[in-house]
Amino acid sequence: MINRIKENLKGTMMKLGHIEILVEDPKRSQQFYCDVLGFELVTIQHELFFWLKKGQQEFLIRPGRRQEAPSQYENAPVGFVLYTDNVDESLAELKRKGVEIRGIVDSIKCFTFTDPDGNWFQLVNPNDH
Repeated sequence: MINRIKENLKGTMMKLGHIEILVEDPKRSQQFYCDVLGFELVTIQHELFFWLKKGQQEFLIRPGRRQEAPSQYENAPVGFVLYTDNVDESLAELKRKGVEIRGIVDSIKCFTFTDPDGNWFQLVNPNDH
């Protein structure tokens, strides 16, 4: 089976391009992602589409219809996991910037929070998980 799949994909390369995050207020979300999470603003298109970068990964913050945000990380359709080498320091910095830590998930070392639109994040040290 695996060989047949490999044969069907021969000559085809697929990789993750950018991640689109649909939000109610793109400007507010751009400020959160840049000022709070340290994303880099790359460019703005038509005053509504904000291209951001974190490391090598690109993100597009764009207008979208908001659905009811899940009340727990485990119920979210998607979660963003941020790695840090110092969870305590990163948590303190997030709290200083007004982020409400919503709970823990999977272990007492995995802290969760949301962006202004209810998109869920997890903060962990990948070497201590």
